[in-house]
Amino acid sequence: MTATPLGHVWLVGAGPGDPGLITVAGLAALRRAEVVVYDRLAAPALLDEAPADAERIDAGKRVGDHTMIQDEINALLVTHGLAGKRVVRLKGGDPFVFGRGGEEAIALADAGIPCVVIPGVTSAIGGLARGGIPVTHRAVATSFAVITGHEDPSKPEAGVHWDRLATSVDTLVVLMGVGNIDGIAAALIAGGRDAATPAALVQQASTPAQRVLTSTLGEIAAAARDAKIEAPALFVVGDVAGLQPLLDPAHLAPLAGKRVLVTRTRAQASTLADTLRAEGAWPVLLPALEIEERIDGDAFREVARNLMLGRYRWTVFTSPNAVDAFLDALWETGGDARLLRGNLICAIGPGTARALAARHIHADLIPTEAIGEGVVAALAARQGEEAIAGARILLPRAEGARDVLPDGLRAAGAEVEEMTLYLAAPPAAAPPEALAAVRAGKIDIATFTSSSTVRNLATLLGGDLSPLRSATIVCIGPIVAEAAREHGLEPHVVAEEHTIEGMVAALRAYVHSHSGRG
Repeated sequence: MTATPLGHVWLVGAGPGDPGLITVAGLAALRRAEVVVYDRLAAPALLDEAPADAERIDAGKRVGDHTMIQDEINALLVTHGLAGKRVVRLKGGDPFVFGRGGEEAIALADAGIPCVVIPGVTSAIGGLARGGIPVTHRAVATSFAVITGHEDPSKPEAGVHWDRLATSVDTLVVLMGVGNIDGIAAALIAGGRDAATPAALVQQASTPAQRVLTSTLGEIAAAARDAKIEAPALFVVGDVAGLQPLLDPAHLAPLAGKRVLVTRTRAQASTLADTLRAEGAWPVLLPALEIEERIDGDAFREVARNLMLGRYRWTVFTSPNAVDAFLDALWETGGDARLLRGNLICAIGPGTARALAARHIHADLIPTEAIGEGVVAALAARQGEEAIAGARILLPRAEGARDVLPDGLRAAGAEVEEMTLYLAAPPAAAPPEALAAVRAGKIDIATFTSSSTVRNLATLLGGDLSPLRSATIVCIGPIVAEAAREHGLEPHVVAEEHTIEGMVAALRAYVHSHSGRG
């Protein structure tokens, strides 16, 4: 009988809270895992990166509430390793910075199970940085220490020598210390640290719930109580804490720390979400659209036949969704993009042109203004063989789309054949956490990329968009802005360039000009 091959365990640092701060190597390990054993400080979104059939095991620990004790976690890793599994032990921060990763690695080594340690961004550095506090700064701090605050400084057997640490380094970073902050501050002052030394607390570092409190060493404990600062929180003492007002992320980047509602479809949300993350914002994904097919098979086959016979002069695409739905349907009927070779292709804007390019189709015309009126004007201006007067135009698009485009083309003398492809419907179910955030008024900025996203979000919220009235409303163009107004939302930002990049650029400029720094 063949013996079960040994598995492999990866001890992966998940970073300080933001799922984007995991390393490339850590993400690669997670995406291959058969078992994920995770801590409470690892971002929940990272669990979605593991394969759908991977076993997920909660090994979270907090003071007075341990899902598993450490010996049980060690035994669990060994058991799965001996069973031949690929195991990721996902730990907040770095596995070897107060993460007890060393104990787990030793247990695996003793059992003869292969183990790889993938370092992570420790909250002691990365978490503070996200709060606007560097651990070192030239002429202010050239040394730092990272200390566990889990021990009560008043106990005589405490392993941390606060009296020695008080003046031995420039910056003191205390992890897991908020519960003992009174005693720690008192011990540091008793050890010789000036009570007027700048100090700060960063709660829920690098997450949307992040809060930063600055004070002095002598007053930080009382300030923490007044502000109701709770674990997990980083406690930092040193002159670097005095730099926080200058280095506050919101001061450095207009969108940093803002909760931004993204209402695009799941398939399209990543482009906008990634752009926002690069600006330091926190995307809240609430897809307000699901694409439901509305294609009449017989009618589409007739369209495909007409394409093959070269009976259309222009085909006009008004959205990336229309591009994908049309070409997918064309493929399913036995055709492909070659049937468009006798057509001139118009894309309503750069985003639709990119969707065509992704399917290896060049747009012959991209109007300057990415709205129906702009398409009509651009096509009506064409001359010679490209003129639309008397020409047959194919218009594949969504059910319920505006009539401005087909009506305008017909008024210009074209014969327009509309082809209904899909309905931009509200989703059957929306992410409950995102919905709760909207209803609780926790959204700073709401983005809308189509009129359907406005209408469908209103449907999801029972017709009530009032929780967003305190948010900055951003629309990709004037037609979407009008839809927002119809639902009681006055847009603050309407992009002149009707693209995702143009919308984010307009938002950035708006927030910057209203931050007191413009």
